[in-house]
Amino acid sequence: MAQATLAEGLRESLVADRIHSAYLFSGPGEGPRDGALAFVRALVCRGDRALAPCEACRSCRTSTPGEPIAIDGTGKKGPMLRHVGDHPDLLWVERGPDDTRVRIGQVRAVQSALRLRGPEDGWRAAVIADAEWLNQESQNALLRLLEEPPTRTSLVLVTQSPSGLLATVRSRCQRVGFEAPRGVAALSEAAREQLAALDGIGRLSIPQVLDWAESYRGPRAVAAEGTNDLLAGAAAWLHARLSSASEQGRRDLDAGLRAFDTVQSCRKALAQRNANPQMVAERALLALREAGLE
Repeated sequence: MAQATLAEGLRESLVADRIHSAYLFSGPGEGPRDGALAFVRALVCRGDRALAPCEACRSCRTSTPGEPIAIDGTGKKGPMLRHVGDHPDLLWVERGPDDTRVRIGQVRAVQSALRLRGPEDGWRAAVIADAEWLNQESQNALLRLLEEPPTRTSLVLVTQSPSGLLATVRSRCQRVGFEAPRGVAALSEAAREQLAALDGIGRLSIPQVLDWAESYRGPRAVAAEGTNDLLAGAAAWLHARLSSASEQGRRDLDAGLRAFDTVQSCRKALAQRNANPQMVAERALLALREAGLE
C-alpha cells in the first residue's frame, strides 16, 4: 500500500501511537474500504510508522492481501469472518455474496475472537465492511464491544453513509471521511449512466418511474445491492443539485430537501428493516421526480 492511501490525520496518529478504539470510515466508492485495509495493516506494521505499511517487515508480508476467502454470514458454507492476508491479529467481516445484511452471528464471532486473547506486544484490529448493512440487533450487539473494547484493539466500521448507523454507535467512533472521485471521468460507466438518468428524472412520467423501480426486483441480495447503489448515487446527486441551486440564490428547495430526507430514510429501511428493494426504489425515485432539481 502506498503512503498516500492513509486518510489525513491517521498517519500522525500512528506515528504518535494515539490510536482510537473505534473508527468510522465513510464515503462513496472503494476509498473507505481501501483506507481501512491500509490503516489496519499500518497498525500492525513493525517498520517505520511514518512509512507504514512498509511492505518489508514480517507483519506486512503476513498481512498482504491475497485471494479473499468467501464469507458466509451463517457460517454454513464458509467462515463468518476472515483474516487480512494471513495475519492472526487482523480480522475482516463483510456480507456474504448471498446475504442481505452483516449478521449478528458475525458480530458475535468478532467479539469472541477479539476477547479470546490480547496481543502480547502490538495492536489488533477488526474491520466491519458493509457496516450500513448491520441491522439494529447487530448494532446493539456491537455496542458492547464499543463500550468495553479490549486493550490495544481497534475496530473499524466502513460504510458508504453513516446515516444508517445508530447514533450511539456513531458517537463512539472517530470519524474519517472520504470524498468521491472528482469529475465525471473518474466515475464508473454504471455510475455515469445513473447520473445521466437522474438528470432527466423530472421529465419522466409516473409509469416510467415505476418501470425504473421494477428493475430492482429479483433475488433480494442482488436487488438490495443495486438499490443501495441507486440510493448512494441519488444522495450524491441531490447534494450536488441542492448546493448548486443554493449558490444560484434559489429559495424553492423544500421539495429537494424532503427528497434528500426520503433517500436517507430509504437507506435505513433497506439496511435495518429488510424492506423490499423495489418498493424502496419506488419511494426514492418518486421523491426525486418531485424534487424539481433538474
